[in-house]
Amino acid sequence: METITWHDFEKVELRAGTILEADDFPQARKPAYRVRVDFGPYGIKWSSAQITKHYTKEELTGRQIAGVINFPKKQIANFMSEFLVTGFADENGDIVLTTIDKPVPNGSKLI
Repeated sequence: METITWHDFEKVELRAGTILEADDFPQARKPAYRVRVDFGPYGIKWSSAQITKHYTKEELTGRQIAGVINFPKKQIANFMSEFLVTGFADENGDIVLTTIDKPVPNGSKLI
């Protein structure tokens, strides 16, 4: 494991956001949703998330998640991802979202 400095960590804009909607993303190579997330003062952003094994589109709406919002945009199929949805792989490699268990203001930074 590579060691980083506190300054390195501070560069990562890992922010809280609320999922406003989730849509199917049939153009993705692996099963995924397109999610629209409200990051408060940082705006509403879209991303692709390979989270279809553990979540339905309906249960995602209103859930607060953690996302990295300072990566450059990335094209995924015919879609531009504007942030990185974070999560952990379970024992099968399926992604479990990084969620927030008590409400915080959208845009709050992980510290």
